[in-house]
Amino acid sequence: MTSDEPLAMKAGARYPSARQVLTLAWPMTLKAIMLHGTVVIDAYLVAGLGEMSLAAMGLAAAIAGFVLGAILAFANAMQIRTAQAAGSGDPVYLKSSLAAGLTINLMVGATGLAAITVSGDWIVAAMAPSIEVAGLATQYLSIFSFVIIGEAIGQCLSSYLNGCGRTRLPLYSFCLSLPVNVAASIVLIHGYLGLPAFGVGGAAMGSAIAVAVQVAFLAISMKRTDGYLLRVSGWRQVRFGPTLKRHLAFSLPIAATFFSATFATHVCTLIYAKLSLNDFAAMTLIAPWIMVTGTIGMQWAQAAGIIVAQLLGQRQPEEVLDAFLSSAWRGAFVAAGLVSVLLAGVCLSANALYQDLGIETRATLLAFLPILLFLPFPKGSNAICGNTLRASGDTIYVMHIFVWSQWLFRVPATALAVVWLDLPAEWVLSILLLEELVKFPAFHRRLYKGWWKQATLSE
Repeated sequence: MTSDEPLAMKAGARYPSARQVLTLAWPMTLKAIMLHGTVVIDAYLVAGLGEMSLAAMGLAAAIAGFVLGAILAFANAMQIRTAQAAGSGDPVYLKSSLAAGLTINLMVGATGLAAITVSGDWIVAAMAPSIEVAGLATQYLSIFSFVIIGEAIGQCLSSYLNGCGRTRLPLYSFCLSLPVNVAASIVLIHGYLGLPAFGVGGAAMGSAIAVAVQVAFLAISMKRTDGYLLRVSGWRQVRFGPTLKRHLAFSLPIAATFFSATFATHVCTLIYAKLSLNDFAAMTLIAPWIMVTGTIGMQWAQAAGIIVAQLLGQRQPEEVLDAFLSSAWRGAFVAAGLVSVLLAGVCLSANALYQDLGIETRATLLAFLPILLFLPFPKGSNAICGNTLRASGDTIYVMHIFVWSQWLFRVPATALAVVWLDLPAEWVLSILLLEELVKFPAFHRRLYKGWWKQATLSE
């Protein structure tokens, strides 16, 4: 299988190999890492305008982030649905997945824009430290609305291509749009080439131009390869209304899982602020590293989930599913080992990376090492279970595991450790590891029961 073809086992192969997971996973991983890097680049470009502009962009981006996050959550659900359709080889199913996913994403984007229009000014005014920052944030947010609509379409097309196994095209689209974003932002922020200097608004304009380029590339690419879907008649559930309703029912638990995780993370971050200054600084520094390096394991698990969904769509026998999952699981442990090495490098290099920080903060980063060496392994194994169960349609059970582990364990345990017990940062960070261990039995017991292998995906 190449990354530009739906899953097909090579002649003589008994089941897809871990190499095929890697073929899908590496473009998705690079795109995810570059996406996180874009936030850093935008902040760097705006930082030259001063703290006020930087604060305005951060505030506006935080508000828009909830809408973009919702779009991404529904797009991830569509990715699984498309993989099921691609495995079945049914063009009506593929068309239904694309149309329903695009409709839902546009509805989510439009709802988010309506909410920002109605209450955005009030939220900005309430959260901004000054009137000047509020004005700049409102300017940025009004222009960024175009990005939201573009992402609603772009994320949908990317998820469709990922689900079909063509993961390189979304990566290529991002590689094309990233330099456009940087170049356009620099010109529009500072007013080069005879254009006015738009300041912080120029950063939003650069993002809007880049998203337009990305969507155009994806649309043109899909027109060449999947344009035949426009001529396919009929819908998965006979009519479009029931088809859309079924797609939404599949997607909602996945979206709810995302919202719960995002809100729980924000709550825990607020609790972290009660730590000592050095401990809070260390937690703030390590969080992005955990997120960025963690994309390696998460994207591997997502790629494995795509192939499982395709195999289920093909109605492959249980022995093929078992053999493939064992191979993917071994690869997941290799990915976890790589993440452990990267995080260990961050901790051991703290004195060189953060020379301007205090000795206590750097010592705390080093104290994180034992936790971060072990964390990727249960996290990666849980991710394989979660994505496999989602691929079979068992999305509600996966949602319950995430939601209850977050709100009955992680958030209360964090509050207890920080507010009442006044534990050091390394003990607080260990709660992330304990949360994975709490989820571990529920995920693995469900998977080993094997019900997911009988999923017909007809509904």
